[in-house]
Amino acid sequence: MALLEGRTAAITGSAQGIGYSIAQALAAERANIVIADINEDAAKEAAAGLGIGERAIGVGANVAEGADIDNLIGATTEAFGSLDVFVNNAGITRDATMRKMTEDMFDAVIGVHLRGTWLGTRAASQAMRAQDSGGSIINISSISGKVGLLGQTNYSAAKAGIVGLTKAAAKEVGFADVRVNSVMPGLIRTPMTESMREDIKEARLKEIALGRMGESAEIAQAVLFLASDMSSYITGAVIEVTGGRHM
Repeated sequence: MALLEGRTAAITGSAQGIGYSIAQALAAERANIVIADINEDAAKEAAAGLGIGERAIGVGANVAEGADIDNLIGATTEAFGSLDVFVNNAGITRDATMRKMTEDMFDAVIGVHLRGTWLGTRAASQAMRAQDSGGSIINISSISGKVGLLGQTNYSAAKAGIVGLTKAAAKEVGFADVRVNSVMPGLIRTPMTESMREDIKEARLKEIALGRMGESAEIAQAVLFLASDMSSYITGAVIEVTGGRHM
């Protein structure tokens, strides 16, 4: 039997990039998939692109808004009857040194990453507790949250906060068999990283033991592990998928 047969997974920020790779990996293991994205048309197009018919839907959601998260959870349970896996993946960047970073730039990144992950974790865990069958919540952090990166005080703070949030939430909801874990990507090949300056990219590659960028599918496999029963005794954990960067 497929690892996620009959289960339902909602993934935020999943119309493209790492989020879409996660949706593909979970769909391949027979999960029902809810693609959530701030761009509703893109979400619906991405859901159709999975090629699994009625087992996938697209929903528009701004993860920094509690009402949107509640609507996402409601749409998920209405379509498929349950919520078994929830992946907080949505993210943005507003990079600048502190001297040049505005309060709006800081607040925007904290709002999507940290507030959004808190809202998603809170709502998803409540839904999973109500259905009395447990579940798995996976929060996407970043190597930036472990070591801090130049020009990313907002992003580094948000991603470090996600680690603390994950561990605290895991302690709160473990009694209900709801597991909360985090995946920490390193330098992953995405449209965002492909647009990096070559000198910065080369400098970061030198920090990686495996000597290469990671692929979105490699993040997706870590998420699949945490979403499935293969990780049934793991909660409050952070899995680094960094190729050995900043060990």
